[in-house]
Amino acid sequence: MAEWWAEVITIGNEVVSGRTVNTNASTIARRLTSLGFTVRRITAVRDELDEIASAFRESFSRRAKVIISSGGLGPTYDDKTAEGLAIATGLPLELNGRALQMIAEKYNKIGVPLTEERKKMAYMPKGADPIPNEVGIAPAIYLVFNGVEILATPGVPREMEDVLERFVRSYMRTRPDVKYLEESFVVAGVMESAFAPYVKEAVKRFDLYVKTHPKGLEVSNPLLEVQVAGSSRDEEELKRRITECVEFLKRKALELGGVVKG
Repeated sequence: MAEWWAEVITIGNEVVSGRTVNTNASTIARRLTSLGFTVRRITAVRDELDEIASAFRESFSRRAKVIISSGGLGPTYDDKTAEGLAIATGLPLELNGRALQMIAEKYNKIGVPLTEERKKMAYMPKGADPIPNEVGIAPAIYLVFNGVEILATPGVPREMEDVLERFVRSYMRTRPDVKYLEESFVVAGVMESAFAPYVKEAVKRFDLYVKTHPKGLEVSNPLLEVQVAGSSRDEEELKRRITECVEFLKRKALELGGVVKG
């Protein structure tokens, strides 16, 4: 399984100090595990260039095939992930034209000027691809370096989840040699907060990746896309678990007064 190792790096003083619970690490690890990866290590570091660069270098040395980080992509002086990744790879940090366009369009829509601080979010290691962030401003950074796929995501959980799923579905090249299956359905009329305990129960009971993606308004017009995914070398056993998990979640949604679509 060594060739399918993955690692997670979370970046931020607030994470290391304990002020913020590191939910991003568990979410990323669960998603990687659902794809068939073995998450070898989760590392948390401060917003310091040397620490960030060192974390990436150490992951390279352990031959991780996929490295996903969260945090440090914002416009402030202490957002240093892009620069730390550039140092770790030895690539120059440069203004990415496509990233700048993504950022400029978002600020233009809300009538906010594009300052130098905001342009900072468009600087990436040379050769990187920006992945659109539909929830926030800063695009994620996708880079393939010496055969290793690297994804640097924003630290805000909703933004991280958005770009992580886009990466998995549209960018990711490295896939373990296992059967991967995914199923989704939509629930109307149930708030995500009310459905959350059953998602937690489903994860434990069926050992699958289960994620809700809000598409409506939490209180006035709740609408959830429910995603169930997993991997296994036994395709029939995986199908059974996913089917049972989906049936369990649909039943709970109906008990909460929701309408199930799909």
